[in-house]
Amino acid sequence: MTGFERSELPERMGLHLFMFIIGPGRKEVNLTMAITFSMTPEGNIINDHHLIAQVLREALPYINFLKGKTIVIKLGGSTLEHQRAVLQDVIWLHTLGVHPVVVHGGGPYIDAWLKKLNVPTRFENGLRVTDAQTLEVVQMVLLGQVNAGLVVMTRHLDGKAVGLSGTDGNMIQAHIADERLGLVGEIVSVDPTLVQTLIEQGYIPIVAPLGQGPDGACLNINADLVAAHLAGALKAEKLIFLSNVRGICYPDGSLISELDEAEARQLVKDGVINGGMIPKVSACLDALCAVPRVHIVDGREPHVLLRELFTDQGVGTMIVRKSRI
Repeated sequence: MTGFERSELPERMGLHLFMFIIGPGRKEVNLTMAITFSMTPEGNIINDHHLIAQVLREALPYINFLKGKTIVIKLGGSTLEHQRAVLQDVIWLHTLGVHPVVVHGGGPYIDAWLKKLNVPTRFENGLRVTDAQTLEVVQMVLLGQVNAGLVVMTRHLDGKAVGLSGTDGNMIQAHIADERLGLVGEIVSVDPTLVQTLIEQGYIPIVAPLGQGPDGACLNINADLVAAHLAGALKAEKLIFLSNVRGICYPDGSLISELDEAEARQLVKDGVINGGMIPKVSACLDALCAVPRVHIVDGREPHVLLRELFTDQGVGTMIVRKSRI
């Protein structure tokens, strides 16, 4: 076992252990770490005096491996209500020397405001058409509510964050994806300079999924695609999708802990990956051209980032670039 790939381990129980880790500048950080342990049939913990040694032994190789590396975290609109727990994990990652970049959606909030403002909504093949009036609401919600809220929450949790969108610093250039869908963009190029500058200055960039069209107009872009393209441009070590599902599952509901690109494509072909998971997995596969590992995890679970990144078994699905054969 390399320590950086999933091992074939039996299902285990979990525990949150509070540790004090000395961060940059000798700052003491209260870090909740997820660890695993065995239990007797009566529910008693086995070898509980080894728990601290076990969590450190399991976590430290991952912490050392990710230190100084960039990871992109896509926070889905369906998981925004759990933003406090997610942002706390993001701040802890930052304190440990990882460079997290957050890309967020906001679909449920956009839908709610469109309804509240009585803005007519039209769909083409199940996709919302973004006309000029709808785009105004999209910008208002993504920038004025979701992005600003995430930045304020990060600062409240003693993190350093800067909010921006793909239109800032000419970050994301795009063109109209389909005239029938209106002002919805397809990404042409990504310039990560602004995000890299913020990382170097010690900030956590929080990015709204908007881009700039060829005529300078703002375009609404799928947040999964923004996260995937930005991760590639940043040469990120990992891309993590926080969703409302625990990962990719077999037809019997059991979780697939790890698979490679070829296996993922076969599962799509076989219909095991279907419905709303197809575009997310497609974004994962696109990202694998530049990112070695992509994860799909349930953003509603407590401390899911720490548990996915710093434990052998993880809690979601990891897709790796190369074949494991």
